[in-house]
Amino acid sequence: MATRFNALKADAHWQRVWDDASTFAARDDSPKPKSYVLEMFPYPSGKIHMGHVRNYTMGDVLARYRRMTGHEVLHPMGWDAFGMPAENAAMERGVHPGSWTRANIATMKAQLKRLGFALDWSRELATCEPEYYGHEQALFLDFLKAGLVYRKESAVNWDPVDMTVLANEQVIDGRGWRSGALVEKRKLSQWFLKITQFADELIEGLGSLDQWPDKVRLMQENWIGKSQGLQFRFALSDGGSVEVFTTRPDTMFGASFVAVAADHPIAQGLAACDPAAAAFVERCKQGGTTAAELETQEKLGYDTGLTATHPFGAGELPVFIANFVLMDYGTGAVFGVPAHDQRDFDFATKYALPIRRVVAEGEKTDAAFHDDAAYSGPGKLVNSHFLDGLDIDAAKREVIRRAEAGGWGQGATVYRLRDWGVSRQRYWGTPIPIIHCATCGEVPVPRAQLPVTLPEDVTFDVPGNPLDRHPTWKHVACPSCGGDALRDTDTLDTFADSSWYFIRFASQPDDKPFDRAVAESWLPVGQYIGGVEHAILHLLYARFWTRALRHVGLIDVAEPFTGLFTQGMVTHETYQLDLPDYDGPASALWVSPADLTVGEEGKLFFRTEDATMIPIVRGRVEKMSKSKKNTVDPEPIVDQYGADAVRWFMLSDSPPERDLEWSENGIEGAWRFVQRLWRLFEAEKGGEGVDAALDRKLHRTIADVAAAIEALSFNKAVARLYELVTAIEKAAPSGSRDAAIATLMRLVAPMAPHIAEEAWAAHGSGGLIADADWPAVDAALLVEDEVTIAVQVNGKLRDTLTLAKGLDRQEAESAALASEKIVRALEGKTPRKVIVVPDRLVNIVA
Repeated sequence: MATRFNALKADAHWQRVWDDASTFAARDDSPKPKSYVLEMFPYPSGKIHMGHVRNYTMGDVLARYRRMTGHEVLHPMGWDAFGMPAENAAMERGVHPGSWTRANIATMKAQLKRLGFALDWSRELATCEPEYYGHEQALFLDFLKAGLVYRKESAVNWDPVDMTVLANEQVIDGRGWRSGALVEKRKLSQWFLKITQFADELIEGLGSLDQWPDKVRLMQENWIGKSQGLQFRFALSDGGSVEVFTTRPDTMFGASFVAVAADHPIAQGLAACDPAAAAFVERCKQGGTTAAELETQEKLGYDTGLTATHPFGAGELPVFIANFVLMDYGTGAVFGVPAHDQRDFDFATKYALPIRRVVAEGEKTDAAFHDDAAYSGPGKLVNSHFLDGLDIDAAKREVIRRAEAGGWGQGATVYRLRDWGVSRQRYWGTPIPIIHCATCGEVPVPRAQLPVTLPEDVTFDVPGNPLDRHPTWKHVACPSCGGDALRDTDTLDTFADSSWYFIRFASQPDDKPFDRAVAESWLPVGQYIGGVEHAILHLLYARFWTRALRHVGLIDVAEPFTGLFTQGMVTHETYQLDLPDYDGPASALWVSPADLTVGEEGKLFFRTEDATMIPIVRGRVEKMSKSKKNTVDPEPIVDQYGADAVRWFMLSDSPPERDLEWSENGIEGAWRFVQRLWRLFEAEKGGEGVDAALDRKLHRTIADVAAAIEALSFNKAVARLYELVTAIEKAAPSGSRDAAIATLMRLVAPMAPHIAEEAWAAHGSGGLIADADWPAVDAALLVEDEVTIAVQVNGKLRDTLTLAKGLDRQEAESAALASEKIVRALEGKTPRKVIVVPDRLVNIVA
């Protein structure tokens, strides 16, 4: 009688064996071809969740498979350990961000190890350690020396209560997410990295990334936003002028207003002498700071009383200060064409400005525009004098030609992409290695004094950046003149930490960020796996950082990631307390699945401490998140079912690029399959003879599973293995069956490594299956010598027959007519006609 596979015992044993043997430590000097597999490293928030499990299981299958196919595999793990959540924890719990972060790392590392991932833990890094961020400071100084870093004043979101700069996502309905205070726009001196210097390179490089999802490449291209258009000046009624950039010079005759940003010199000048203008400018400071935010907020304007003269003599246009114009995009001024831009349409409608059609929409050519929304589609120019009848591109060229010939404008290229502002006014980040001296200005910290480490003795009991108020840390002598000076108290954006960690994984010398030769031997990352939510900023910044390193001569790699895969989310049903009269914060109503009680007729309740049963309302299936309490802790699941069952479920139920809904039934089914595997592995051996059909099935499976893993189609690989297991179970004892079972151990090893190792050892195969080769395919067995023929009677399927491939028509007809099912279907009738499609179909007409 077969025993049950003891997953917990096997998991612990083989994980210890792999650790003791350093099985997955990558060798820099290996003669094997190198393969670098990497999942986006996690933020140490406290515990891993099923989203982590899915992400790392996918990478692990590929890494293990690549080892079996003869590659030296680098599959490392580390921690994206700086950031605001640690400071939030410090404020809420009275702990130090460092101790909170390091405790979380220890917990999450133990959880990851329980899943048996083939990770090279010898290369583990945490971005919050000086051994990492000190090298980042050195790279920052390299960029500064090369002219890729500069400092300027820039608008930021300022929380006047917490006294800190807020990221855009921390501003909710114009208020600070923590304090609830109205957020102000302030100008602060910020450090910037010149990502715009590489804008064209970053766009052109997308063409080489054919192993990236098309949607991600498009998102990056749109974010960089290369636009060609016309830059020109409007003459103003006060004798001055305003410079404008437009990507649609063809619509010049549809212009009905000019708008400038609230911090444009025209607006600032007017605010100095006009209290109403000053009040409006102040109101604009409470709005968003990004183009995305400006798209969604109400469009507001203040009429300056100035007018701008149309360059083609089409009248005077009113000049507004508008809250939807950004000073750092183009020139900080635009002209509005309401009929053909929705933002301008909304503004013109609000302020009763003219709306004039200049691009025909089909048969609509009249100048009067009565539609409910702007038209931004194709068409010929109308109501535009010398442009009438031209298509849009031709009209653009003609306007630019006339502007340049007249000397009042010129063709220009601009980018949506802005330089990367990396200054953050908070403690838990990489200190910016700059010293400010009243005499010498901004002085780089000498290399010998790196790393500039964070002081440990800080408190978070008052708002603001602890580095600003530390009694000693910021006070230093100027490295140039020796006089009193101050450290820069800003820290770097945490996106900087994740923009080069993959290089540090590849090479970790003590005296420099990386060794060029060693790093280049591993780079670029062959397969990068992570969420699509990082498709723009993280990936764009990593691509820029790598190019910047090449620009300063530290490495000769342009693109950091050859292959990119964006996996779907793990989702789960959400639950809320059913309290109709509750008027508190909605966040307090969410209930964890672990806290549910099942009552009569399967109804769900939440049992309070005093045993009150509160009814539960089932919510939507959504991405697992701590805020909605619909996460599932993998640890008790692993305790109950074992690591292999959890891994198998993560791979089997859905294509990896799609969302996967967590289900107890699904994990139980995966556990049952693991037990099926074990029963096969324990089956009595010693069969004789050849089972040709099983041999063909086995070798087709070897080829199909390999192809599916290479394509990251893990659910297809699992499906093929299900089919093979079923075929083995149905097969009679034979030498072929014994060979198929032995081969099956290696085929499931990337997905279910613990049971594979246990079976491998039990069969006395020697060594570790983790070090074994992938099974070889007998190409001859991939050639099908049998086919399945459909047999119809009067067009209806009545039977299927497995026949020799290439059978002639007469033999196929005879086999069909001899079938018992066909004999019964004919009911004694004589066939009038038999149609044979070789190797596919026999249709009997009776």
